[in-house]
Amino acid sequence: MRALRVAASLAVLALTPLLASCGTGGLAGEGGNVSEGRELFSASQDGQPSCSSCHSLEAAGAKGNIGPDLDASFGPARAEEFEESTIREIVYTQIKYPASDKASPEQAAMPANLVTGDDARAVAAFVARCAGNSDDPACASTGLAGEQPGGGTSGTDGKAIFASSGCGSCHALADAGSSGNIGPDLNESQPTVQLAVQRVTNGAGAMPAFKDQLSEAQIQAVAQYVADSAGK
Repeated sequence: MRALRVAASLAVLALTPLLASCGTGGLAGEGGNVSEGRELFSASQDGQPSCSSCHSLEAAGAKGNIGPDLDASFGPARAEEFEESTIREIVYTQIKYPASDKASPEQAAMPANLVTGDDARAVAAFVARCAGNSDDPACASTGLAGEQPGGGTSGTDGKAIFASSGCGSCHALADAGSSGNIGPDLNESQPTVQLAVQRVTNGAGAMPAFKDQLSEAQIQAVAQYVADSAGK
């Protein structure tokens, strides 16, 4: 009976579209630095999305709700005593071949080739070690990006916070050079500061709340940046 449950769990995990913010190529093999993977999981570069902007993972302090909750996805498999190497291979495969439940590849919420090579191995190692396993000393949550709120941005530069928090992965904003199409096009919607503060703080629809990831000053800064830049 246990073997049947394990097989069923593996089948579900293998078919679930995981890590909706990362993509790469190559074979997983061995290795992957867990500490580096934690940083990469929460990093957003050049306005591209971070894994944490779409996924919930307690060990990363991530609360994204666009993609699957990785603790919920892999916790049952860990409870069934899956080998960590097996989970890593599943994660790496999903990184390499982003899945989508959208009508066409152009509409896929999970972009490809955001992390590659050793970076992809590190992300896979981190998720495999820490998903559903936040009590592990190597997986203790230190907040988004494991650094300062806002993915490593400790100040109140609204444009920098917009980029580091992965806002551009979901929203188009010309001034930020972003073209995300999951959420509203900010160039068109042109939200007020008050509305932007409300949305960033509490979330709305598929947009997660950032009140536990950004300080009030940072939320005000990014809201002001959006209001000042949208439509310009």
